Amino acid sequence: MKQDIITLTKKIVAFNKARDWEQFHNPKDTAISLVLESAEFLEHFQWKNSEEINQHLKKHKKDVSYELADVLYWVLLIANDLGIDLDLSLTEKMEKNEAKYPINKAKGSHLKYTEL
Repeated sequence: MKQDIITLTKKIVAFNKARDWEQFHNPKDTAISLVLESAEFLEHFQWKNSEEINQHLKKHKKDVSYELADVLYWVLLIANDLGIDLDLSLTEKMEKNEAKYPINKAKGSHLKYTEL
């Protein structure tokens, strides 16, 4: 069963509330936790070439998925704590990106929008 952002966020908030962990969650520390979990995700790719990454993912895909889930956990918690509507924010950001990276200039290019 697929779950939406609101449902996932409610699960995370309830998980933290049941453990009385809100007292430890402030923007600085939750942002640090996000970066730390992102680094743990990146460790799966560090020092590996494309073939090694493919082999690693065949053997460790579940571990990689859990690290990525940890990143999402902190993103959702931070958004909740800061009162950020991720659905709206992502929609608005994609609109900005569409303007900065029009298909006719950006398609197939890795250049930054300022260089297109």
